[in-house]
Amino acid sequence: MILVTGATGNVGSAVLEQLVEAGQKVRALVRDPAKLGDLGRKVEVVKGDLAKPETLDAAFAGVDKAFVLFTGADLATLAGNVVEAAKKGGVTHIVMISSSTVIQAPESQLGRWHIDAEAKIKASGLAWTILQPGAFASNALNWAGSIKSRGAVFQPTGDGKAAPIDPRDIAAVAVKVLLSPGHEGKSYMLTGPEALSTAEQVAKIGAAIGKPVAFVDVTEDAAREGMVKAGLPEVFIRAILEAHAMVKAGLGADITNTVEELLGREARTFDDWLKSHGKAFQ
Repeated sequence: MILVTGATGNVGSAVLEQLVEAGQKVRALVRDPAKLGDLGRKVEVVKGDLAKPETLDAAFAGVDKAFVLFTGADLATLAGNVVEAAKKGGVTHIVMISSSTVIQAPESQLGRWHIDAEAKIKASGLAWTILQPGAFASNALNWAGSIKSRGAVFQPTGDGKAAPIDPRDIAAVAVKVLLSPGHEGKSYMLTGPEALSTAEQVAKIGAAIGKPVAFVDVTEDAAREGMVKAGLPEVFIRAILEAHAMVKAGLGADITNTVEELLGREARTFDDWLKSHGKAFQ
């Protein structure tokens, strides 16, 4: 039995789908089972929340391997909750989604959050594999509103580049390490195959939807103001601004060929991702 947490998110849903396609016995841990849609009829479903330890025993009971990812500001606590439930349930191998910031910007807030969470998993005594993806191609969906309303993307990243990775590739790597031996005790930094500035990504979106989209390199103060108006908590505003500054400084442009090495095929490009998601910007 393989447990998938975050099963309604960009990566978790793809992991769930790919495991089902591979004929695996799968259980999904979700806060809202209705969001699973058709997949909910193909897997076991347990309603629960990683932030609520009392809901986890049923999810982890009888599980051999677990795919876990954490969101929020207290990732270490969530990881600790997972470790406790995993040990009770008899889990032998945890595959965790972390972040490339633990390598590229370990002093950043995002880096520290993920380093602390990784430490909990590594100290569990269980076999583990850590996946450290860089920027998700799907992060571009955050621009859909301003593209539709103003024909532009406003972000303080300058000419800095990132190597966006398709969440389906992250999921494919996760499934690979869940289903094949030899990945225990290893960490894999995952990126897309090309480094792109925000302006270059925006231009590709414009080409995909058939109309020009502008990139506006705003100041950090302007970006902060927009996030405050959107109601984001201060802790996340600081983390996002640090991530933008990391990209602007060129720290997010590293490219690895780990996806290709593990999957035996090239990683999907940002254009490949747009083929499936371009409608979101129209």
